[in-house]
Amino acid sequence: MKYVDGFVITVPNDKIDEYREMAKMGEKIWMKYGALEYFECVGEDLEPGNMPGTTFLKMANTRPGETVIFSFIIFESREHRDKVNMLVMNDPMMNDPAWTDKTMPFDIERMAYGGFKVIVEGKKDGT
Repeated sequence: MKYVDGFVITVPNDKIDEYREMAKMGEKIWMKYGALEYFECVGEDLEPGNMPGTTFLKMANTRPGETVIFSFIIFESREHRDKVNMLVMNDPMMNDPAWTDKTMPFDIERMAYGGFKVIVEGKKDGT
């Protein structure tokens, strides 16, 4: 069964383009090493009025001028995820000294992430 790494990140609205450029590089490297799919999604409808529970804005404790990025990478299995992530982390691009002191376009201390085993998977074709 597939495995998903998921991330919730708060990003200042004026840093979305910078984040997108970083995410495009992430997509290239994760796909290079075998990720099945890679998604970076910016919040659009984050305060639906008729849903119970909390919103992503509240959950992520966003501040004025920030939005939420919801990201996920799909793998064949947890073992596959571990192998791909090891290759990614050892790639020269991930260890480029030019990135050492580069400021991230988001507060990494406020990032939430984790690995998830897929328990239900629906597809349009019914398989």
